[in-house]
Amino acid sequence: MSDNYVSIRQIADASGVSPITVSRVLRNKPNVSEKTRDRVWTAANALGYKPDPSLSKIMTQLQERRRKHIRETIAVVREFQADGNLPSPTYQYVPSASITERAERYGYKVDELWLGKDGLTPERLNKILRARGIRGVIVSPQTAAMPVARLDYSNLAAATFGYGLREPSLHRSAGNMTLAIHLATAELEKRGYQHIGLAISQWADDRAESAFSATMLYYQMRIPEENRIPLFMFPGNDISSGQAEFIKWVRQTKPDALITFDQLIPGWLRDEGLRIPDDIGLAVHDWTSKMENMAGIDHRRNHVAAAAVDLVVTQLMQNEVGLPEAPRQILIPPVWRNGTSVRELRRESVVLS
Repeated sequence: MSDNYVSIRQIADASGVSPITVSRVLRNKPNVSEKTRDRVWTAANALGYKPDPSLSKIMTQLQERRRKHIRETIAVVREFQADGNLPSPTYQYVPSASITERAERYGYKVDELWLGKDGLTPERLNKILRARGIRGVIVSPQTAAMPVARLDYSNLAAATFGYGLREPSLHRSAGNMTLAIHLATAELEKRGYQHIGLAISQWADDRAESAFSATMLYYQMRIPEENRIPLFMFPGNDISSGQAEFIKWVRQTKPDALITFDQLIPGWLRDEGLRIPDDIGLAVHDWTSKMENMAGIDHRRNHVAAAAVDLVVTQLMQNEVGLPEAPRQILIPPVWRNGTSVRELRRESVVLS
């Protein structure tokens, strides 16, 4: 205990409120007016009050144990669209198993709810959450309609994945797309590729807040002009309609490596008589374990999932609800996954003295 220990009773006497009210203010509990909060904190600061870290740790542990017993629920809100609007089956949501695994470490259950399925509207979903006593949500935007944007977050502790949901702005966990392009170009250069291009959809780049295109343009500025390849952006999220323009771009620019999709493009290139990986290497911009033999950038969705759960649980423990004044962002660094779609690493020659 600190030598400058200030008791709740002292703060209560100085602020003219009850010890219970002081306790609620210090623990950031709801149902205390802003005027009373200001009065309590003014008195506490004047007395030199400092939170006791060891006591805070004990209280957190007690809260965790209590929640494990109660088994409170965190809702994972997905978006459903009957006709689908994803470019390929390899596009994955952040996996439910990773979310559940992390939530259970805190003692929470996870329920997955699909906006747009069976007539589930944002308004109806808010009613369901209130009826079930669910205070924490993780929203996973994926469709162009973005129904998660219409949820009422005023009484929810919320977080989201990636950058698809821009307004309202929530706490978020995401892959580091900027670092991903740096990593991919470096790995391709190690394998002897010099004319590296980026061919993704405008939809994917928009959802990454232009991180893919911006970082690739920066990379192009740093290499010799004769090695630069202009970006290719499929106009929509259905890349199948862009074959003719893509092949025209390949013939004009002659890339020897691409950061791109695993679907459709390998077949188009082979139809052009290009051998993978000898004539052209392919690195997937958003790699998953289902992409057999493909090299690419793994954004480690399991860690993205864990970070989102951490953000929600922290809010619940601090009784923080509603839209945050300063949304926190956790970026998970990607890793490179090797595959037969790129050449093997070049072995540096050994010079003997």
